[in-house]
Amino acid sequence: MADKGRARGRSRGRGQPLMPEGMAAQNPVAAGRREPEPGAMVGSGRGLQRGSLHSNPGPRGDAASEVARGIGRMTVSARSQVMMLGSRRNMDPSIFDPHTRPEHIKDKKGYEGNKIGILTNYFKLGAPQSWRLYQYRVDYEPEVDHRGARRGMLRDHIDIIGKTYMFDGSTLYTLKKLPKEVNVVHSQRLSDKATIQLTIAQTSELPPNSPLCIQLYNIIFRSVMKKLGMVQVGRHHYDSAAKFTVACRDAKFELWPGFMTSILRYENNVMMCAEVSHKLMREENVLSLMQKLLRDRGGGGDSFHSKCEKFLLGQIVLTRYNNKTYRVDGIEWDMNVSMKFKKGDTEISYAEYYKTQYNVAIRDPNQPLLMSRPKKKDIRQGGLEVIHLVPELCTVTGLSDDQRSDFHTMKALAEHTKQGPEKRVQALTNFMRRICSNKEAVELMSQWGLRFDKELISLEGRALPPEQILFGEQRKVSAGQFASWDNELRNCKLLRCIELRSWHLICHEKDEGTANMLIQKMCQVSRSLAFNVSRPQLISLRNDRFDEFRRAIQEIAKKSPNCQLIMCLLPSNRKDRYDGIKKLCCVELPIPTQVVLAKTLSKPQRVMSVATKIAIQINCKLGGEAWAVHIPLKNTMIIGIDTYHDSAQKGQSVGGFIASFNKGFTRWYSSTTFQQTGTELIDGLKRCMSGALKKYHQENGELPKKIFVFRDGVGDGQLAMVREHELPQIMQCFEMPGNPEYKPSLSYIVVKKRINTRLFRSGGRQLSNPPPGTIVDDVVTRPESYDFFVVSQSVREGTVSPTHYNVIYDQSGLQPNHMQRLVYKLCHSYYNWPGTVRVPAPCLYAHKLAFLVGQSIHRPPAPGLADKLYFL
Repeated sequence: MADKGRARGRSRGRGQPLMPEGMAAQNPVAAGRREPEPGAMVGSGRGLQRGSLHSNPGPRGDAASEVARGIGRMTVSARSQVMMLGSRRNMDPSIFDPHTRPEHIKDKKGYEGNKIGILTNYFKLGAPQSWRLYQYRVDYEPEVDHRGARRGMLRDHIDIIGKTYMFDGSTLYTLKKLPKEVNVVHSQRLSDKATIQLTIAQTSELPPNSPLCIQLYNIIFRSVMKKLGMVQVGRHHYDSAAKFTVACRDAKFELWPGFMTSILRYENNVMMCAEVSHKLMREENVLSLMQKLLRDRGGGGDSFHSKCEKFLLGQIVLTRYNNKTYRVDGIEWDMNVSMKFKKGDTEISYAEYYKTQYNVAIRDPNQPLLMSRPKKKDIRQGGLEVIHLVPELCTVTGLSDDQRSDFHTMKALAEHTKQGPEKRVQALTNFMRRICSNKEAVELMSQWGLRFDKELISLEGRALPPEQILFGEQRKVSAGQFASWDNELRNCKLLRCIELRSWHLICHEKDEGTANMLIQKMCQVSRSLAFNVSRPQLISLRNDRFDEFRRAIQEIAKKSPNCQLIMCLLPSNRKDRYDGIKKLCCVELPIPTQVVLAKTLSKPQRVMSVATKIAIQINCKLGGEAWAVHIPLKNTMIIGIDTYHDSAQKGQSVGGFIASFNKGFTRWYSSTTFQQTGTELIDGLKRCMSGALKKYHQENGELPKKIFVFRDGVGDGQLAMVREHELPQIMQCFEMPGNPEYKPSLSYIVVKKRINTRLFRSGGRQLSNPPPGTIVDDVVTRPESYDFFVVSQSVREGTVSPTHYNVIYDQSGLQPNHMQRLVYKLCHSYYNWPGTVRVPAPCLYAHKLAFLVGQSIHRPPAPGLADKLYFL
């Protein structure tokens, strides 16, 4: 078993073995060689750190020397040949985002709407006007291989290079300009007293807003957080000393308050975005949870191993001895902590290693090991292929799906995590005061000539007027100040209805009463919606197994070829049964389906509301339209793209593609494409786009002249790949041999929801959330991008999160004001909710489609359903 552990944990990075964190001081090794990290365990999985940055050799407590102690690698950009500071893993990729602003956009600011005062969660970072960072290359003659020796020799010349500097073994960064562009100094090697010549040659002089300096600021700020006593978990910092316990129904959670920070260059200044964050984890360790599952005799007859794997696989766990997070990819049932691995020339057990390395005693010697596979890029950079973890030392972070669906659990957590504008701004202000009052933090910042403004950034935003919602019989309703038309919907007819004459309802025999009540309410509400619904044929089953539902559905398809819809009333939320129904009706027998849980109808006072929403959904699944907003664009197609990664199925992810094909932008063509997990970029866009153009031509007799693509699911640092990979695929579809003159204008807009920017409305007695339709397109936007923020929803609890839009390609000829209006209008067109949503409706439809296929179907849906919203 020891051989197995070694084989799985061995590093393949550059042919050099690795050393566990902190082991170097205990076991110095020869130059260029490190001890192997145990196959089990703790390992950082980060591989050999090429060129860790170091600063001056002051006393251990010296502020400047703390900045660069163990902060990662130095990498070289293949395009710019510019040396980048720090670890790519801890770096915000957006620092190095490409210039995506279209050349014809000179002024990206809009003008429509009422001006409102906005306070943001940004602090300005200041530096003297004369501030410069100087970059030098250091060469040794004769060559010195040992990185520590290279640092020591440079340290001999601190009087020349200055006390505040960083050095990675070959590149020097300092605030002091050296006497000459090429400086030659000499040092003596301690081992043989040989004289070594050091040539220090200047390569760059960097201004304060250069990408390299901005990365330096982020590195320095990580050390500032350390001075405050914060613990880094992942990319963010948390105050473990201020943690508190939240008791819920079936578990106790620890909440660590903290902050997410990022320093970047914005329109006029370099600023830090700071957002309140909480790290949530169970108080119990993973071993205790496994023991609970062992004592639990329920679970549908699953074995103990199956229950553990079902619960743990895909979970993120925290190892408290080093505050690192890992994804659980497997459980090694045939391994335990008593097994040994090779450490240097000796063998040591996992239990002994943790005792000597972290002074942690493992109580259960027979517990299995958890297995985590690092990302491929980490393995390529020299990390472990497999990391093993001890359950007793791991804590599950986040919430399970069952906990997320539990109202009481979410309510208890929301009391602490959902902070309104006033409370959030107060927390941010106290955070900055804490920094400015900490002597060590101030000393560190001042040594690098940096300081933060104590006040949050204020700016001017605009609030667009409410949109008019178009219903049937040409009735118009204002969305109002809260961008919601739920009440008005009860008195309006749907925009376009499809008569539902032939349909079936399948239920368990004990739910017949609930089924009849639902049918009665649906017929009642459908009349007011102008949606004609006939009574369905009710099919009652004696048991609720999927086999019975499948037999009934197949019988319906055989006897009723004109069946328009099958509704299934399920007694419980079993995933296998739901997945089986959806796969059968979306792939094998393409029939629109509506699945309803009997529990949803258990409260009589809610049945009417539920029946209304079900009726609207069914109408849309049949090809009908619920409502619309006026979009004054002719011959235009709007596309939404999103991807979904199924955490339970590694190796494949799904891309959802949605395209409008009518003049009112109310009917949608859908398609899917499959790709490898870990890549957001879609490879099958040509097929999807060609199908959308064909459908548009069939419906309108012509091809669209304008095409807008809203791309969701793109992470930081992927904008260049989107432009190089996805845009060409779409544009190739316009090259038609039978129509060589077809050249539509294309606009490509990246939609980003997971951002830390927060906007607060100021000017009143107290801060509040901005109203729906608020636009911010200056100050906190990026100078190299055509971007803006939109607040599209009304939030009454907590703080509203804006959505960031980045137009990376634009041939539309629309003014920025019109592009912003288009975005906001599209947030009104999602038929599952009588109000605005956070992203444009085509993006949310694409997400729903990708989620259904990735979670339940796992195969391309039947083409016969492509022109219907069957995935709502």
